[in-house]
Amino acid sequence: MAGAASSGKGKEMEMVEPKAGFKSDVWKHFGFSLKRNEKGEKVTDKENTVCRHCQTVVKYKSGNTTNMRSHLLNHHPEKLREDTRSKIQSGQKTIKEAFTASLPHNSAGAQEITRCIGEYIAKDLRPFSVVDNEGFKRLVNMLEPKYKISSRPHFSQTVLPALYKETRAKVEQSLKQAECISITTDGWTSQATQSYVTITAHAMTSEWEIKTFVLQTRVLFESHTGHNIGEVLKSAVSEWELDMIYNNNHQGIAVFTDNARNMGVAVKEAGLSPHVKCFAHTLNFASQAGLKVNRVSRLLGRVRRVAAFFHRSSTATAVLTSKQRMLNLPVHKLIMDVITRWNSSLDMIERYLEQEQAIAAALLSSEVRHNAREIDNLEAADIADAEDIVKLLTPLKKATTVLCDESQPTISLIMPLKHMIQVSMAPCDVDSNTVSQMKAAILIDLADRYQGEQAEFLYESSALDPRFRALPHLNNSERDEIFNRLKLKATQMQNQNPSEEEGAAPGSHEHVVGHSKTDLPQKAHAVGGFSPPSKKTALEDLLGDSFSQGDSRTQHTAQIDAEIDLYRKETSISLMACPLEWWKDNAQRYPLLSTLTKSYLSVPATSIPSERVFSVAGDIVNAQRSQLLPDNVDMLIFLKKDLSLSE
Repeated sequence: MAGAASSGKGKEMEMVEPKAGFKSDVWKHFGFSLKRNEKGEKVTDKENTVCRHCQTVVKYKSGNTTNMRSHLLNHHPEKLREDTRSKIQSGQKTIKEAFTASLPHNSAGAQEITRCIGEYIAKDLRPFSVVDNEGFKRLVNMLEPKYKISSRPHFSQTVLPALYKETRAKVEQSLKQAECISITTDGWTSQATQSYVTITAHAMTSEWEIKTFVLQTRVLFESHTGHNIGEVLKSAVSEWELDMIYNNNHQGIAVFTDNARNMGVAVKEAGLSPHVKCFAHTLNFASQAGLKVNRVSRLLGRVRRVAAFFHRSSTATAVLTSKQRMLNLPVHKLIMDVITRWNSSLDMIERYLEQEQAIAAALLSSEVRHNAREIDNLEAADIADAEDIVKLLTPLKKATTVLCDESQPTISLIMPLKHMIQVSMAPCDVDSNTVSQMKAAILIDLADRYQGEQAEFLYESSALDPRFRALPHLNNSERDEIFNRLKLKATQMQNQNPSEEEGAAPGSHEHVVGHSKTDLPQKAHAVGGFSPPSKKTALEDLLGDSFSQGDSRTQHTAQIDAEIDLYRKETSISLMACPLEWWKDNAQRYPLLSTLTKSYLSVPATSIPSERVFSVAGDIVNAQRSQLLPDNVDMLIFLKKDLSLSE
């Protein structure tokens, strides 16, 4: 390097050995030079070093050996090679080796990367074979060259099972801490023709939050009979110890399923209650009844033929796109409906109406006309009917959307929404013949839905939701009957699980409102959800059944009467407000009623949570991956929903 060294050849220069603390290997080839000070004394020159091989003086800055190493590389490369060979023989790593050495599999860094790959497989439902893919290997190598990807069996047999075990322990703990639990279940068949039953749990926490978990997705080798599905339900309840988890309502574990008959048999065989049918499926059946009206069915067929034509013809699609741009319409593809999903038929009609002008122009163009001889535009009467159908069914579609929220109470929405739909389907003088027939069909289908005990449970759920507590669609006697049932259930609940301290005195309104946290009903934690009985005094043993218990029941009855009277006088909150937040803020004012409320509002209104599981499960369970073991299907779907990604 220029200015870094000067020749000192001609005589042997005096030098001082570097200190023992200088660890760099270049110090084997250099020492510090000596110089004389003003007094003529020899002192160490700390700014210059001397090459032992050629006596060249090399500039030195404290701690920096770059100039010395450059000198060796340029003038004595054989010395560096000798150093490298000696390092190899001694087992010491070179600089290049130190930076490219593989991370040990048991190192913290390698384990964290392996875990992240496992989380990626689980959360994105990727096949285990992804770790063998060339592109994935290159990506990981680019991010961390020292990491060596483990084999596919290591991930399927070790990494994912460890994540499952860890996540399951957390889910079990959450379920044990839950105030109330309900479940949904549904059966499905993969593209590999393998049948499964998925079960999800919905838990209400002490903080008034609803948490949803996938419990299991188990293969069903037998047919989907009610008995077989019932056995799966019983097994799940036992395996997850749901029957041992305390439910404040003492009515059992609520179950939501679709409207199939085999599900009714299954829930009965499993001994679970109450059993409520999915409202989304109810809306689907009612809407399908409206769409089966002859005039509507023929109209859907014509629209379906138009959509199918543009889907299968690339030329027609290109012409349609051109016409959309010319008419300043959104460049949207036409929608094909799915027969089993009524809302897809509504979407198909809406898209047709949006693109009506572009469709007409495209069908009249020379490029398309000769191939679309059997495809006709809708006439004015058809367009009018299509617009009426959209207007009539849009509220039902919105209702289905509202029911899909897993973080908010939805069970309380069923009866208000059913009443709203029935009102909107009432006959009107301005209705066309088509609309009249659709309304009649929908009303007939809805009429027999949710009767008896199911209806009672749903009305009680609505009454306990501060948005709907007024129950305006019922008369006074019907409202009184609902709240009387709630009084009875709250009293029975409290008598079965009395608080450690007695509540307010009978008829004492001030005590109800001013309840302290220590007066709230305590959740039992012993086996079966009940605390061990305390020792009785002699007097309690002799007269307790005749006096103490009777006084306690009278007190509980008076207290719940006061709470419900106060609750019914409250002003209903906005539909946009969160009922769980309201109860969290007011639970202390209603210690008995709030405990009962949790057992209702924790129940979902649909079995959609289970359906969502198998709608994404198709990503991993299909004919191309038919060798995926059922246990791995269960594990991956469980982790997809329940795994919390590590930071």
